[in-house]
Amino acid sequence: MSFTIQNALIPVDSGYETADVQVVDNCISAIGPNLEPAETVTNGKNKLLLPGFVNAHTHSSEMWQRGIIPPLPLELWIAELYDFTPLDPEQVYLSALGTAVETLLSGGTSVVDHLVLIPGQELETIAAAVRAYQEIGIRAFIGPLIQDESLTAGMPAGDSGIEHAAYIRSTKATLELMETAIKQFHNPAKGVNMLVAPTGIQLCSDALFEGCIELSDRYNLCRHAHLLETPAQKQLAHEKYGCSAVEHLQRIGYLSPRTSLAHCVWLDDSDIAIMAETGATVVHNPLSNLRLGSGIAPILKYRQAGVNVSFGCDGAASNDSQDLLEAIKIGSILHNITDLDYRQWITPRQSVEMASLGGAKGLNLADEMGSLTVGKKADFVLYDLTSLSLLPRTDPIGLLILGRPTNAVDSVWVNGKQIIAEGKVKTIDVDALRRDLFDRSEWNSKRQSQTVSEIEAHYRQVMKLQGYS
Repeated sequence: MSFTIQNALIPVDSGYETADVQVVDNCISAIGPNLEPAETVTNGKNKLLLPGFVNAHTHSSEMWQRGIIPPLPLELWIAELYDFTPLDPEQVYLSALGTAVETLLSGGTSVVDHLVLIPGQELETIAAAVRAYQEIGIRAFIGPLIQDESLTAGMPAGDSGIEHAAYIRSTKATLELMETAIKQFHNPAKGVNMLVAPTGIQLCSDALFEGCIELSDRYNLCRHAHLLETPAQKQLAHEKYGCSAVEHLQRIGYLSPRTSLAHCVWLDDSDIAIMAETGATVVHNPLSNLRLGSGIAPILKYRQAGVNVSFGCDGAASNDSQDLLEAIKIGSILHNITDLDYRQWITPRQSVEMASLGGAKGLNLADEMGSLTVGKKADFVLYDLTSLSLLPRTDPIGLLILGRPTNAVDSVWVNGKQIIAEGKVKTIDVDALRRDLFDRSEWNSKRQSQTVSEIEAHYRQVMKLQGYS
């Protein structure tokens, strides 16, 4: 497949240039003015061409609960989430499609789905998400969300001596499930990459982490996990290990340049030094961190220390959206209040690099994608600079990152295949998706989570919140 995008606006060190981009065999073959056009030509006039962004952490099936979970911290929020998690693979399929559509229409060409599994239908769950992502054509990185400890183990024990029920699946069975999933679904040539992705230190044993390390090494897979999202997790880590979670993960060998870690809100300076030393990536999820009251990750400190940072939307019930441009904007300007030295603040161009090349680095694919570079995959996005939300004409990237772009994505290509043209998804019927999501759901502003009722008093006690009894 070969095509040419003509007269697109492309960022360069000195500003912007108008150039043609030629694609041959799904990779960028040439960038420059007045290239000999291929058989297929796209008009890039008055459009900004950027590398595709990576939605570097989300949970697609949460789409069914967005907008309904009340203001709660993560440890209680997740209890309600799990009480009402969809148990139908068809719902998983539809929500993966919805996640992909929203990601594509906000500049993303890749998605990292920390996929919640339906108990007893784990492989069917993964198959449903794989089917969705392959149908629409987004580049997918699927990390089945695995754990081997029960939900209450995710909270500090304090002085309560609380006993935790056994998890539904043994560590050995979970690792065997993961290996089966890897053999069955890992297929980068067809746009599906499996990750090993234990949920985090709060719900996983060392044996599970070590088994995931072995699988990632044996099959050359990237690693993913949540890390120190909340103050409760920081307290829990010291209860479990007598040291920080970052120190512990370094000791057991989980941190590496192939490791991306979502949130990383509660790291101290020594933790940050370890992250830089090991080459691990931080995935910044600002909207869910604000929504759940988790805190503000020290992103400026990470960048100053040389830690790679990318952006994620997080799940659509903790955000409650998959608008990647919104996450990038908030995740950039939020930190202006954390450091008075404005020279350390994140510029719009730095935001673009974090969202594209930073995301690629976190997936060990910086040599293949993440920038408009000859030889890299043709994963890129054309933005319509005549869109009302990107006018009047000032700095195109500044408008895109600092503004509130709506209907700004004109075209998207993933691996050289055009997925979106003139703002419309070409590969699936979005109207049918809308009808399915509408027909399979209902208005419901009130519901009661039994698990939240059972564990809230303990949470308030260990977090020293007033009125816990």
